[in-house]
Parts: sequence; structure tokens; C-alpha cells
Amino acid sequence: MGSQAELTAAGLTGDALDRAIRERVDALLDQRLAAKLAEIEAAKTPSMTIIATKGTLDWAYPPFILASTAAALGWNVSVFFTFYGLELLKKDLRKLKVSPLGNPAMPMKMPMGPKGFRAINWNIPNVVQSFIPGYEAFATKMMKKTVKNTGVASVAELRALCVEAGVNLIACQMTVDLFGYSHDEFIPEIKEYCGAATFLPMAKDADVSLFI
Repeated sequence: MGSQAELTAAGLTGDALDRAIRERVDALLDQRLAAKLAEIEAAKTPSMTIIATKGTLDWAYPPFILASTAAALGWNVSVFFTFYGLELLKKDLRKLKVSPLGNPAMPMKMPMGPKGFRAINWNIPNVVQSFIPGYEAFATKMMKKTVKNTGVASVAELRALCVEAGVNLIACQMTVDLFGYSHDEFIPEIKEYCGAATFLPMAKDADVSLFI
């Protein structure tokens, strides 16, 4: 739509002219609003929240890998550790174990021995696993060796990376009270101890929310 002079020259007068001018102004405002919104969206820092509920060695990797990766991309990341997930915030991570019993993804291949031996899937039935003394400790040792052989960072290293990258590590205070934990058992880098009512608004406003 042209200027007022062009509109007048085009034969528009009175109400028709006023309507044409309003339409032109509205179109310009819409364009500027769209451009401003696009500018704001482009300048916005993405955010992610994760709820970590598992406390085994194998389930310790997903939240820390996702959190450290997102933080490396420049995202704002907060991880809420609740129930057994609090085990991942303890100072001593050596007690983390793999539980192959009832785990459909287990067992893993052997991380040692001849190539043919390492290619075997040791599909041991749950009923047999439950009767073998020390099977959980053996599975944990094998997973740690697999992680080391493949050059993957340990859980402690990934957690330290998250801390260094500015990931907000949040502990569920209700679970701390429920399990009778002391704050002294956990790493000092925890940002805060809070409940679901505090964390949920963070998750609501995040661009990505994950439950692990």
C-alpha cells in the first residue's frame, strides 16, 4: 500500500482513504512486531530441566551426559535429583552399582578376552543371576571396565564437568528427609535443596524437560 499522496492520487477519498491508511499502519506494525519477536527469540538462551530419579551406575550417565552437553552448547540447565537419584550427588560414588537383574538391556558384552569372546551376548536368565553370589558386583566391574576401555568419562568426571559448566544441581529436600540423609553426605556444589513446588515452575518455563 502506498503513501497518502499515492492513495489520494489513486482516487481514494473519505472513508476509503482512512481505511486504506489504517490497513497500511496495521501492516507496518505487524511487520515490526514480527521482527522484534524474532529478534527476542534469537537472543533467548535455551533452557533444559532434567528430573533424575535413578541411582545406579548405568542410569547415572544419561542425566550427566545430557546436562553437560546442553551446558556446553550454552544452555541454562537445571537437574533435580529426587529419590534414588540423590545417590548421584553423594561425595562417594564408589557405591554405585549396575543391577542386571530384571534389566531388559542386560547383559553387556564382555570388555576383555579374545575378539570372538567379546562378541558373545551372555544372556543369563534372571533366575540364574539371582542365585549367583556377587553377580551384581561382577556386572558393575565389567561395566566400569567397558567404560574405561572405550574412553568414556567416569560418572565423577561427568559430574565435575557439569559443575564446571554451571549446571544447577538441585537436591530434593523431601527425599533427603525421607531417607534420613545429612547434607554432609553430599557434594558442596549443590545449588539448593528444595521441593517439587520450587522445581516445577522451572520445568514449566524450560524449552526442554526430561524425566530420567
